[in-house]
Formats: sequence, C-alpha cells, structure tokens
Amino acid sequence: MSVCDVVIMGAMGRMGATLARLAKADPDNYRLVGALERSGCTDGLAGLECTVGDDLATVLAKCPGAVVIDFTAPQASVASAEIAAKAGNPMVVGTTGLTPEQTAALARSAEKTPIFFAPNMSVGLNVLLTVLPDLVRKLGPAYNLEVMEIHHNKKADAPSGTAIKLGQCLAAARGQDYDAVKRHTRDGIIGPRTQDEIGVAALRGGDVVGDHTVYFFGPGERIEVTHRVGNRETFAQGALRAAAWVGRQKPGKLYAMADMLA
Repeated sequence: MSVCDVVIMGAMGRMGATLARLAKADPDNYRLVGALERSGCTDGLAGLECTVGDDLATVLAKCPGAVVIDFTAPQASVASAEIAAKAGNPMVVGTTGLTPEQTAALARSAEKTPIFFAPNMSVGLNVLLTVLPDLVRKLGPAYNLEVMEIHHNKKADAPSGTAIKLGQCLAAARGQDYDAVKRHTRDGIIGPRTQDEIGVAALRGGDVVGDHTVYFFGPGERIEVTHRVGNRETFAQGALRAAAWVGRQKPGKLYAMADMLA
C-alpha cells in the first residue's frame, strides 16, 4: 500500500491533535502534509512541519490528492466538503450532529470527490452494527429496545450520532421508520411505554470518551450489549484507515464504514 497523504482540520483540537500525532508516528503508511486551525490560532501548528493555515482552499492547492480528515463541527464540515470537492481531494468526515439536510449536502459533494462519512469511526462499533439485527430478529417483538449513551461533559450534541445510528439499526431490523418510533426524551406523565418505541437516553459527565449500551428488555430477562471506547486513538485509527481506503475509491456516493468493512 502506498503512503496516504492527509490534511487534518482542527489540528489543535482533541481529535485533530490525536490524528496528527498518529499520522506522524506511522510514516510507512501516512504522511501529514497539511494542518488547519481557525484564523488567529495557527501559531501552534508550526511544529508539525507541514503546510499549515486557516484557509482550506489555499492549503489544498499545495496538497494535491491528499485526503482531508474533519472532526470539527457540522456547518464547518459541510463547507470543507464543498471546498475539497472543488479541489478534487478525497475526504473523511467524523463530525457528529449533522442534520439530514447537512448529510444531503455531503452527499452532493461526494458526487465530485470520494467522501467517507461515519458518526463513529470505531471498527468494533461498526462490526456491532452488523450483529445487532440478528439479535433483534431472533428475540422477536416481545423485547423492548432501548439505547443509552455516555459522553464527556464537553460534547455539544445529544443524543450522540452513534446512539442514533444504533437506534436506526434496531428500527430497520424491525422494518420500522426510526423517526416514527424514536423517543429521545421522557419527562413528566407520558403514559406507559409503547411496544414499538425505541428509547434513547444521553448522559454527560467527566471525560468519558464514549460508552453505548443497547438493551433488550424481555419477559423475565434482559440482554445488554455494551461498547466502550477507552481513548480517542480508537476513532483516530479508524479515521486514518478510512482515509487510506477512500483515497482509492471513485466519486459518486457517500461512503460509510460498512463499505470499507465489506
């Protein structure tokens, strides 16, 4: 496999710094060729020994073919995808909290350049998504399905993109429309739980990187399937792997983890 050139958005943030560090630590597979931060915040990038700046179009002009990796914010990621598409650079987006309209905007950019989008870059979590539908079908409709997620106290969106993805996976396995059966909050006198609904609860505190548990509540028993991430390197390694993969793909679709794992 050839070395994959990468450009990191938000390279001084929690995920960006982890991505930059891991890319530089693995020169046989990755080469950090570009790093970006907000205007007025680029001084700390000098030590990365690559093209740095606060304008993606300017940086990409010096990094042809490099894969952009973005874990910033929904609006920023959509804008960056449009710039990457115009420049012809592939892109990996790990940002969470995108609206359906913003996801559709990513898909439009993916018509022009290969774009990989996953709300959770953990390989283990995405393998779990392939296993859950079998559990749902075999346990049957008597089991109530619930999802709980825990993240650090600085996370901006709730429920997490991963929790929503898990809920969508469960609903699809039952032939349901997730938006029709989801229950993201419960408060006050709401009446008994319906058989069809899928509850999703969000907890915030401390420095938890990401815990997700799917509950199957049945008559006289329950099954709990939990995935825990110990550090951000898990997500960063998945994103770097995705960068190496999407750089070899063709434009025309918004790629997901399932495409890479297949």
